[in-house]
Amino acid sequence: MKVLPFTIPVPHDKTIIVQKDVLPHFYPHLHRHQEIQLMWIQQGEGTLIADNNMHRFRSNEIYWLGANQPHLFKSEASYFHPKSKKKVTATAIFFNPSGQLSSFFDLPEINTLKRFLQQHSNGFKIPQENVSEIANKIVLLNKSNGVSQMIHFIDLLRSIAAIPSLLPLSMSTQPQNYSENEGLRISNIYNFIMQEYEKPITLEDAANKAHMTPHAFCRYFKKHTRHTFLSFLNEVRINEACKKLTNSNSETIANVAYSCGFNSITNFNRVFKRITNQSPSEYVERYFNREAK
Repeated sequence: MKVLPFTIPVPHDKTIIVQKDVLPHFYPHLHRHQEIQLMWIQQGEGTLIADNNMHRFRSNEIYWLGANQPHLFKSEASYFHPKSKKKVTATAIFFNPSGQLSSFFDLPEINTLKRFLQQHSNGFKIPQENVSEIANKIVLLNKSNGVSQMIHFIDLLRSIAAIPSLLPLSMSTQPQNYSENEGLRISNIYNFIMQEYEKPITLEDAANKAHMTPHAFCRYFKKHTRHTFLSFLNEVRINEACKKLTNSNSETIANVAYSCGFNSITNFNRVFKRITNQSPSEYVERYFNREAK
């Protein structure tokens, strides 16, 4: 099943689609589809863009993407190196509660699950303490078919719905109405910024990449992402900085700041605190304290 920007072909004889991929990297374009997607990342790391929000993702994490929620799992740059031997492995479940399953979700016995879907249209990440349980249920679903698969599907939804305090991936209240061409255009801009973030790229550079004037680009980018160019660039840089600060190479804060495109430590600290609500040193301390538990 090949995923195209913002569309996904669905077999006529399936209401629940289970897809396992082993690829050099994740699909590199911003896209959305009518189906809700449950994504178990078994191997891989990078940045998830959900609507206009960014999240770091790593191996053995599970994400729920709402119906029609624009998203992009952007693999780390090392996965795109010509000599890279890295692979990503993921199992995804797709289902459309407004399609053939709509009558199922209208059953009074399923009303609790239907409300859960409606309340979590902006997606969420499965808490790490629940990943093992949910992953085992995904495996069972993948191995079954027919009536057994539907039973495992209901059990999977019931288990996820029982998890308390699920935090949304995005605060967006309604999906953006992108066409496929707009989706490709926005994803190309995203990819450009995420590949060049460590360089002193300018608004003019991004506008040229989109074949637009700077003024037109500013209006277009803000309309489709609810970000200014600078706010998005800063979020990409801080997201990358968070990864570097917590990797095993023990880079200094100053080295991380400069390697992520900031030209002063003062500016880096100010932007970092504005985006994460903590200083770089506080972020590192809290991260490793959590890891040690």
